[in-house]
Amino acid sequence: MKIRKLTPDNYAKVSALLQQAFPGSTYEVQLVENLHKNGKTVHEWVCIHINTVIAYIAFSNAYNGPAVCGLHLAPLAVKPEFQKQGIGSELLRFALRQDVIKDNTIFVLGAPSFYQKFGFAPCAQPLCPFDKNNGHFLSLRNNLSGQFTVGYESEFQSGAKGNYGGSGPRVSRNTIQGRKWHR
Repeated sequence: MKIRKLTPDNYAKVSALLQQAFPGSTYEVQLVENLHKNGKTVHEWVCIHINTVIAYIAFSNAYNGPAVCGLHLAPLAVKPEFQKQGIGSELLRFALRQDVIKDNTIFVLGAPSFYQKFGFAPCAQPLCPFDKNNGHFLSLRNNLSGQFTVGYESEFQSGAKGNYGGSGPRVSRNTIQGRKWHR
């Protein structure tokens, strides 16, 4: 098993992995493909086993208005037949040690019981537009002060209508609320 930065030659393999890890949803595939197509800054790694992409993790910019205030972890995916073997955990640990990640505030919308094992804590501020009361919104190294709603890249919109924090096109809370960001 090898972990390496995602390169364009593995984009199609990541799309296939996301389709398998999130059956019945095209959201994650669209999100990642649109981030690539639109040239957005995304920090991505894949886990490769016998020339097959078996896990993927991505971080995109988080915003306080137009200013970058950290990174969003989304999505984290593991091929179904490799789930529950610690591969997603190892990929997350690896990513959190990378220079581009380790000095940033990281936000994630996900299962607290999973992410708290890696040092994430419930996040009271900023507010997450997709999680009423921030019940599943966690952060790591969060020293931000002041009340604001954290913004996401417009690609998180995926055709949705409504509002979310940050600038540009916006996403409604109902679009993503309750979505599991890791598999």
